Amino acid sequence: MSPSLDDFTTLELAQALAERLRIAETDWHRLKSNRPARAKEQAAAALVFLLKDNPDEALARFSQAVGWLDKSISAPPCPSHGDRLVRQQTVANDIRS
Repeated sequence: MSPSLDDFTTLELAQALAERLRIAETDWHRLKSNRPARAKEQAAAALVFLLKDNPDEALARFSQAVGWLDKSISAPPCPSHGDRLVRQQTVANDIRS
């Protein structure tokens, strides 16, 4: 017989949801700018922090979720891509100097 939802604490259920909605490293490039996916990930994480009595971290995560939904935040470039862009800009500036 499979366990029912009553067999789990609210925190365990929230943690399971957060794990389900977490963007895996293998999907990061594909989903890093997917606003609904990022908002769900952050909102689920916020719920976990709230249930762990960490309201400051919960608020930060909820703010991130709202930012993804209202389009006030965007995904930063990947570190390796950003480094390459900085190097290209530096080389371009050196050539112009």
